Amino acid sequence: MASITSSLFLFSSTILFLLLSFPYSDAQTAPPLVTGLSYTFYKSTCPNLESIIKTQLQTAFKTNIGLAAALLRVHFHDCFVQGCDGSVLLDGSASGPSEKSAPPNLTLRKAAFDAINSLRDAIEKACGRVVSCADITALAARDSVALSGGPNYKVPLGRRDGATFATVNDTLKFLPSPTSNVSVLLSALALNNLDVNDLVALSGGHTIGIGHCTSFENRLFPARDSNMDQTFFKNLRLTCPALNTTNTTNLDLRTPNTFDNKYYVDLMNRQGLFTSDQDLYIDSRTKPIVTGFAVNQSLFYEKFAFSMVKMGMLKVLTGTSGQIRANCSAKNPGTVGDAWSVVDLEVGSGGAAAAY
Repeated sequence: MASITSSLFLFSSTILFLLLSFPYSDAQTAPPLVTGLSYTFYKSTCPNLESIIKTQLQTAFKTNIGLAAALLRVHFHDCFVQGCDGSVLLDGSASGPSEKSAPPNLTLRKAAFDAINSLRDAIEKACGRVVSCADITALAARDSVALSGGPNYKVPLGRRDGATFATVNDTLKFLPSPTSNVSVLLSALALNNLDVNDLVALSGGHTIGIGHCTSFENRLFPARDSNMDQTFFKNLRLTCPALNTTNTTNLDLRTPNTFDNKYYVDLMNRQGLFTSDQDLYIDSRTKPIVTGFAVNQSLFYEKFAFSMVKMGMLKVLTGTSGQIRANCSAKNPGTVGDAWSVVDLEVGSGGAAAAY
């Protein structure tokens, strides 16, 4: 009995130590707002904005839960490159290829782009053209998290849509590959003034969604990555039996469709899918944060929400900068320096459920 009591005491003491020594010192629940953004931006011009988005996504997720992860990923890929300006939504045009054609964005799902355009249509019918596609993307990402079981954080609004594409080189520069280690990831995030805490918290977005075999085949061939659990490896080799396999698998082994802290539990069990995931539990700068999130889901939710709001304010266009797009996939007609997209203005309107 004494040995059991001692073991329980040791376990409790270890957890307490981890929580007390967690490398966060900022007690703020949200970062300071960027000038031009506010939590009440559409209070008078579109008071039902958030309920419109939530209601439409609730319906969509009932038939396609994978859309939640797809929308969250679009927000990440938009903000990291050129700021949260909706530029990743744009199709290519006469002026050149869009960000969608850059290698890191080739696996972004068409269903997510269609859903954002469908949301834009519903919002315009209710309020007129007052809400930017960048704001719709940010709110859709938040609702994707919340409706999947994660935190329902407040999103500051007032972003405007950009009218320029990021180059392929910039896209590659700001979106490191899944084969990257922590040092590469930290260097890339530092370009946007994001730190080690943001890296580990935002990586928790991989608690939902899927990964393509080609994104982690470096850990399977020619032999098992020594940092990968043997059983996990064997199962992945069944899904990805050879190089360049087009199959996919869940990012989170334990609860693939629920936004929780099990992603970090996966990492502690050497069951992270990408190098960029598993290295978070290997590198001494990130390992204690991973452990802290794995044992305390509420802490993860708090820090994830903080970092999402922080990321969502990167290089935003506000005031009279940018535009409010009539179609999230195309710059407005007459935009200086570019021709109208080949995408029809009414893309996404009508038949919204079928588009998912």
